[in-house]
Amino acid sequence: MLWQRLLTALVLVPLVVAGILYLDNGALAVVLGVVVLLGAYEMARLANLQNVVAQGGFILVVAVTLWLAWRYLQPAYLEYLQWIMATWWVLMTVALVIRRSELPQVHGSRPTILMLGGLVLVTAWASIVDLHATGERGPLMMLFLFVLIWVADSGAYFAGRAFGRRKLSPFVSPGKTWAGAGGAAAGAVLSALFLVAGAAAGDASLPGLIGLSILVTAVSIGGDLWESRLKREAGVKDSGNLLPGHGGILDRVDSLLAAAPVFALGAGLAGLMA
Repeated sequence: MLWQRLLTALVLVPLVVAGILYLDNGALAVVLGVVVLLGAYEMARLANLQNVVAQGGFILVVAVTLWLAWRYLQPAYLEYLQWIMATWWVLMTVALVIRRSELPQVHGSRPTILMLGGLVLVTAWASIVDLHATGERGPLMMLFLFVLIWVADSGAYFAGRAFGRRKLSPFVSPGKTWAGAGGAAAGAVLSALFLVAGAAAGDASLPGLIGLSILVTAVSIGGDLWESRLKREAGVKDSGNLLPGHGGILDRVDSLLAAAPVFALGAGLAGLMA
Protein backbone atom coordinates (compact mmCIF):
# COMPACT_ATOMS: atom_id res chain seq x y z
CA MET A 1 0.00 0.00 0.00
CA LEU A 2 1.14 3.54 -0.79
CA TRP A 3 0.90 4.80 2.78
CA GLN A 4 3.09 1.95 3.99
CA ARG A 5 5.69 2.73 1.31
CA LEU A 6 5.71 6.41 2.27
CA LEU A 7 5.94 5.69 6.00
CA THR A 8 8.80 3.23 5.51
CA ALA A 9 10.61 5.73 3.28
CA LEU A 10 10.14 8.52 5.84
CA VAL A 11 11.84 6.34 8.45
CA LEU A 12 14.62 4.89 6.28
CA VAL A 13 15.73 7.89 4.21
CA PRO A 14 16.88 10.07 7.17
CA LEU A 15 18.68 7.05 8.65
CA VAL A 16 20.48 6.38 5.36
CA VAL A 17 21.50 10.03 4.94
CA ALA A 18 22.73 10.26 8.54
CA GLY A 19 24.68 7.02 8.15
CA ILE A 20 26.39 8.21 4.97
CA LEU A 21 27.37 11.58 6.43
CA TYR A 22 28.23 10.72 10.02
CA LEU A 23 29.39 7.09 10.25
CA ASP A 24 33.07 6.38 9.77
CA ASN A 25 33.98 4.01 6.96
CA GLY A 26 34.37 0.95 9.16
CA ALA A 27 30.99 1.39 10.85
CA LEU A 28 29.34 2.06 7.51
CA ALA A 29 30.90 -1.12 6.10
CA VAL A 30 29.44 -3.14 8.99
CA VAL A 31 25.95 -1.64 8.61
CA LEU A 32 25.95 -2.21 4.85
CA GLY A 33 27.34 -5.68 5.44
CA VAL A 34 24.30 -6.55 7.56
CA VAL A 35 22.05 -5.32 4.74
CA VAL A 36 24.01 -7.44 2.25
CA LEU A 37 23.63 -10.54 4.44
CA LEU A 38 19.88 -9.99 4.65
CA GLY A 39 19.90 -9.67 0.88
CA ALA A 40 21.93 -12.88 0.68
CA TYR A 41 19.21 -14.71 2.60
CA GLU A 42 16.60 -13.49 0.11
CA MET A 43 18.89 -14.36 -2.80
CA ALA A 44 19.19 -17.90 -1.47
CA ARG A 45 15.40 -18.19 -1.44
CA LEU A 46 15.13 -16.81 -4.99
CA ALA A 47 17.67 -19.45 -6.02
CA ASN A 48 15.27 -22.07 -4.59
CA LEU A 49 17.36 -23.02 -1.58
CA GLN A 50 14.65 -24.30 0.76
CA ASN A 51 16.87 -25.94 3.35
CA VAL A 52 17.71 -23.66 6.30
CA VAL A 53 21.19 -25.14 6.58
CA ALA A 54 21.88 -24.48 2.89
CA GLN A 55 20.60 -20.92 3.22
CA GLY A 56 22.81 -20.37 6.24
CA GLY A 57 25.78 -21.81 4.37
CA PHE A 58 25.29 -19.33 1.54
CA ILE A 59 25.01 -16.43 3.98
CA LEU A 60 28.21 -17.59 5.67
CA VAL A 61 30.05 -17.73 2.34
CA VAL A 62 28.93 -14.18 1.53
CA ALA A 63 29.97 -12.99 5.02
CA VAL A 64 33.44 -14.50 4.65
CA THR A 65 33.77 -12.97 1.18
CA LEU A 66 32.87 -9.55 2.58
CA TRP A 67 35.55 -9.91 5.24
CA LEU A 68 38.14 -10.99 2.67
CA ALA A 69 37.21 -8.05 0.45
CA TRP A 70 37.55 -5.66 3.40
CA ARG A 71 40.96 -7.00 4.34
CA TYR A 72 42.58 -7.83 1.03
CA LEU A 73 40.78 -6.37 -2.01
CA GLN A 74 43.11 -3.79 -3.53
CA PRO A 75 41.70 -0.77 -5.40
CA ALA A 76 43.20 -1.92 -8.72
CA TYR A 77 41.49 -5.32 -8.45
CA LEU A 78 38.22 -3.70 -7.40
CA GLU A 79 38.40 -1.52 -10.51
CA TYR A 80 38.83 -4.61 -12.70
CA LEU A 81 35.82 -6.17 -11.00
CA GLN A 82 33.80 -3.00 -11.52
CA TRP A 83 34.61 -3.01 -15.23
CA ILE A 84 33.44 -6.61 -15.48
CA MET A 85 30.23 -5.97 -13.56
CA ALA A 86 29.51 -2.69 -15.37
CA THR A 87 29.80 -4.48 -18.71
CA TRP A 88 27.61 -7.31 -17.45
CA TRP A 89 24.93 -4.93 -16.17
CA VAL A 90 24.79 -3.01 -19.46
CA LEU A 91 24.44 -6.23 -21.45
CA MET A 92 21.88 -7.65 -19.00
CA THR A 93 19.83 -4.46 -19.11
CA VAL A 94 19.68 -4.55 -22.91
CA ALA A 95 18.85 -8.28 -22.90
CA LEU A 96 15.97 -7.87 -20.46
CA VAL A 97 14.52 -4.85 -22.26
CA ILE A 98 14.47 -6.59 -25.65
CA ARG A 99 13.20 -9.92 -24.27
CA ARG A 100 9.88 -10.86 -25.84
CA SER A 101 9.14 -14.28 -24.40
CA GLU A 102 7.61 -15.58 -21.20
CA LEU A 103 9.73 -16.37 -18.16
CA PRO A 104 8.85 -19.87 -16.98
CA GLN A 105 9.03 -20.76 -13.31
CA VAL A 106 12.23 -22.63 -12.49
CA HIS A 107 12.25 -25.49 -10.01
CA GLY A 108 15.20 -26.91 -8.14
CA SER A 109 18.33 -25.25 -6.78
CA ARG A 110 20.12 -22.75 -9.02
CA PRO A 111 23.85 -22.65 -8.27
CA THR A 112 24.54 -20.17 -11.09
CA ILE A 113 22.14 -17.66 -9.55
CA LEU A 114 23.78 -18.20 -6.16
CA MET A 115 27.26 -17.48 -7.51
CA LEU A 116 26.11 -14.52 -9.59
CA GLY A 117 23.99 -13.15 -6.76
CA GLY A 118 26.88 -13.37 -4.34
CA LEU A 119 29.14 -11.58 -6.80
CA VAL A 120 26.56 -8.84 -7.36
CA LEU A 121 26.07 -8.29 -3.61
CA VAL A 122 29.76 -8.24 -2.73
CA THR A 123 30.78 -6.02 -5.67
CA ALA A 124 28.09 -3.46 -4.87
CA TRP A 125 29.09 -3.45 -1.18
CA ALA A 126 32.80 -3.07 -1.98
CA SER A 127 32.08 -0.29 -4.50
CA ILE A 128 29.98 1.72 -2.05
CA VAL A 129 32.41 1.28 0.85
CA ASP A 130 35.38 2.23 -1.34
CA LEU A 131 33.51 5.25 -2.72
CA HIS A 132 32.70 6.44 0.81
CA ALA A 133 36.35 6.11 1.82
CA THR A 134 37.74 8.05 -1.16
CA GLY A 135 38.89 11.38 0.28
CA GLU A 136 36.75 14.13 1.72
CA ARG A 137 34.34 14.00 -1.22
CA GLY A 138 33.58 10.30 -0.76
CA PRO A 139 30.53 10.62 1.53
CA LEU A 140 29.11 13.40 -0.67
CA MET A 141 29.47 11.28 -3.81
CA MET A 142 27.91 8.30 -2.05
CA LEU A 143 24.99 10.49 -1.03
CA PHE A 144 24.67 11.71 -4.62
CA LEU A 145 24.48 8.11 -5.82
CA PHE A 146 21.62 7.37 -3.44
CA VAL A 147 19.79 10.60 -4.28
CA LEU A 148 20.24 9.91 -7.99
CA ILE A 149 18.57 6.51 -7.59
CA TRP A 150 15.76 7.95 -5.44
CA VAL A 151 15.05 10.83 -7.83
CA ALA A 152 15.18 8.59 -10.90
CA ASP A 153 12.86 6.08 -9.22
CA SER A 154 10.39 8.85 -8.34
CA GLY A 155 10.57 10.26 -11.87
CA ALA A 156 9.87 6.81 -13.29
CA TYR A 157 6.91 6.29 -10.95
CA PHE A 158 5.15 9.57 -11.71
CA ALA A 159 5.92 9.64 -15.44
CA GLY A 160 4.83 6.03 -15.77
CA ARG A 161 1.52 6.68 -14.02
CA ALA A 162 0.83 9.83 -16.02
CA PHE A 163 2.00 8.82 -19.49
CA GLY A 164 2.84 5.12 -19.38
CA ARG A 165 1.39 3.20 -22.30
CA ARG A 166 4.11 1.24 -24.05
CA LYS A 167 5.66 -1.48 -21.90
CA LEU A 168 9.41 -1.41 -21.38
CA SER A 169 9.83 -5.14 -20.75
CA PRO A 170 6.37 -6.74 -20.67
CA PHE A 171 7.48 -10.31 -19.97
CA VAL A 172 9.88 -9.36 -17.17
CA SER A 173 8.21 -6.42 -15.41
CA PRO A 174 4.84 -5.46 -16.95
CA GLY A 175 4.50 -2.39 -14.74
CA LYS A 176 7.47 -0.61 -16.27
CA THR A 177 6.96 1.63 -19.31
CA TRP A 178 9.09 3.62 -21.70
CA ALA A 179 7.50 6.77 -20.29
CA GLY A 180 8.69 5.71 -16.85
CA ALA A 181 12.19 5.19 -18.21
CA GLY A 182 12.01 8.68 -19.70
CA GLY A 183 10.94 10.07 -16.34
CA ALA A 184 13.89 8.32 -14.70
CA ALA A 185 16.27 9.84 -17.26
CA ALA A 186 14.77 13.29 -16.63
CA GLY A 187 15.34 12.76 -12.91
CA ALA A 188 18.96 11.83 -13.64
CA VAL A 189 19.50 15.03 -15.62
CA LEU A 190 17.87 17.08 -12.87
CA SER A 191 20.13 15.49 -10.26
CA ALA A 192 23.22 16.27 -12.32
CA LEU A 193 22.13 19.89 -12.76
CA PHE A 194 21.61 20.32 -9.03
CA LEU A 195 25.04 18.85 -8.29
CA VAL A 196 26.67 21.32 -10.68
CA ALA A 197 24.57 24.22 -9.38
CA GLY A 198 25.72 23.39 -5.87
CA ALA A 199 29.37 23.55 -6.99
CA ALA A 200 29.80 19.94 -5.86
CA ALA A 201 30.69 18.29 -9.16
CA GLY A 202 34.46 18.46 -8.75
CA ASP A 203 36.23 18.54 -12.11
CA ALA A 204 33.38 16.79 -13.92
CA SER A 205 31.95 18.60 -16.93
CA LEU A 206 28.19 19.01 -17.14
CA PRO A 207 27.86 16.82 -20.28
CA GLY A 208 30.03 14.12 -18.70
CA LEU A 209 28.06 14.21 -15.45
CA ILE A 210 24.74 14.05 -17.28
CA GLY A 211 25.98 11.14 -19.38
CA LEU A 212 27.17 9.25 -16.30
CA SER A 213 23.92 9.94 -14.44
CA ILE A 214 21.81 8.66 -17.34
CA LEU A 215 23.99 5.55 -17.71
CA VAL A 216 23.78 4.79 -13.99
CA THR A 217 20.02 5.29 -14.10
CA ALA A 218 19.72 2.96 -17.09
CA VAL A 219 21.60 0.13 -15.38
CA SER A 220 19.65 0.76 -12.17
CA ILE A 221 16.53 -0.07 -14.18
CA GLY A 222 18.38 -3.16 -15.35
CA GLY A 223 19.01 -4.13 -11.74
CA ASP A 224 15.30 -3.82 -11.03
CA LEU A 225 14.47 -5.91 -14.10
CA TRP A 226 17.00 -8.58 -13.14
CA GLU A 227 15.48 -8.98 -9.70
CA SER A 228 12.01 -9.08 -11.28
CA ARG A 229 13.23 -11.89 -13.50
CA LEU A 230 14.51 -13.85 -10.51
CA LYS A 231 11.19 -13.41 -8.70
CA ARG A 232 9.19 -14.55 -11.71
CA GLU A 233 11.38 -17.59 -12.14
CA ALA A 234 11.04 -18.36 -8.42
CA GLY A 235 7.27 -17.82 -8.53
CA VAL A 236 7.14 -15.12 -5.84
CA LYS A 237 5.81 -11.56 -5.79
CA ASP A 238 8.41 -10.05 -3.42
CA SER A 239 11.91 -11.09 -2.40
CA GLY A 240 10.82 -10.93 1.25
CA ASN A 241 8.54 -9.09 3.67
CA LEU A 242 10.97 -7.25 5.93
CA LEU A 243 9.98 -3.74 4.78
CA PRO A 244 6.23 -2.96 4.98
CA GLY A 245 4.89 -1.77 1.64
CA HIS A 246 8.24 -2.37 -0.06
CA GLY A 247 8.70 -6.14 0.16
CA GLY A 248 12.18 -7.40 0.97
CA ILE A 249 15.66 -5.97 1.11
CA LEU A 250 16.37 -6.89 -2.52
CA ASP A 251 13.18 -5.15 -3.60
CA ARG A 252 14.65 -1.92 -2.24
CA VAL A 253 18.29 -2.26 -3.22
CA ASP A 254 18.00 -4.00 -6.60
CA SER A 255 18.60 -0.74 -8.48
CA LEU A 256 21.53 0.16 -6.22
CA LEU A 257 23.19 -3.23 -6.71
CA ALA A 258 23.55 -2.49 -10.41
CA ALA A 259 24.20 1.25 -10.10
CA ALA A 260 26.94 1.11 -7.43
CA PRO A 261 29.83 -0.42 -9.42
CA VAL A 262 28.97 1.64 -12.50
CA PHE A 263 28.84 4.91 -10.57
CA ALA A 264 31.93 4.18 -8.48
CA LEU A 265 33.88 3.42 -11.63
CA GLY A 266 32.50 6.36 -13.59
CA ALA A 267 32.93 8.89 -10.77
CA GLY A 268 36.71 8.64 -11.00
CA LEU A 269 36.73 8.67 -14.80
CA ALA A 270 34.40 11.68 -14.99
CA GLY A 271 36.34 13.78 -12.46
CA LEU A 272 33.73 13.75 -9.70
CA MET A 273 36.28 12.72 -7.09
CA ALA A 274 38.74 15.53 -7.93
